[in-house]
Amino acid sequence: MSANHEMLAEIPMFALLDDAERAALVALMTPQKFEAGQTIFTYGDVGDSVHILRRGKVEVFVESLEGEKVVLAQNEAGDAFGEISVLDGGPRTATAVALEECDTLVLDREGLLHLFREHPHSALDLLTVMGRRLRATDELLRTQVTRNVNVEVAERLTFGQRIADLVATFGGSWPFIIAFGVFLVAWMALNVRMAQRAFDPYPFILLNLVLSTLAALQAPVIMMSQNRQAFKDRLQAELDYKVNLKAELEVAELHRKIDRHYEALQIGFDRLVRGGNQQ
Repeated sequence: MSANHEMLAEIPMFALLDDAERAALVALMTPQKFEAGQTIFTYGDVGDSVHILRRGKVEVFVESLEGEKVVLAQNEAGDAFGEISVLDGGPRTATAVALEECDTLVLDREGLLHLFREHPHSALDLLTVMGRRLRATDELLRTQVTRNVNVEVAERLTFGQRIADLVATFGGSWPFIIAFGVFLVAWMALNVRMAQRAFDPYPFILLNLVLSTLAALQAPVIMMSQNRQAFKDRLQAELDYKVNLKAELEVAELHRKIDRHYEALQIGFDRLVRGGNQQ
């Protein structure tokens, strides 16, 4: 059993393949060498191959919404990278750069299809492995998905803060205004009617004390609620900023892709023109 054959047995993507399938897979791979600092592939490139790292170290990263580099993995000997594109034929989802001199085994999409034709059961094995990875990704998305601002704020509220919000909401409503107006009229009418036996005769000093006390208590409660609203507005503004920044980065990436396609078409057109002139 060759060293490459044993290496495939340790890679999760090919862990379910049997010895015959791994031996056939090794025969379909081609070796490649990369110098330190060399870019193996770039985000958005056409992807049709998976790399098995035999020697060296490779860094795989993407750019965040703020344009900062986010390292996804630092692959070492025995690791595989670029497998998503070889399975679906789509563009690269990250950038890979050799941190030091590297040797890799490369399996292209055509080789993988050949393996499936010769060993149909290997396709089911790879589907099983990818299914497990999708389940793990779904669980990650379920727990790490972006939260709704209202839900996020509501989960952070303490009991006292909830009471403050209820007081502020009721204090700024028409039912409170009407009820409090009725209370004031009833208080003054009762004391005027009782005359000499009034518990708070005109100019209603006790009522003024009650109103002052109520205002002194209600003002900080309302300010507490307003401060939370300001926090909610800041959180909403931050999410809006990230959405806008992501849109700008996507537009910039789209421009880069169009430029690359334009350059490729221009090169092809130049070759076509030179070939026609030679004829």
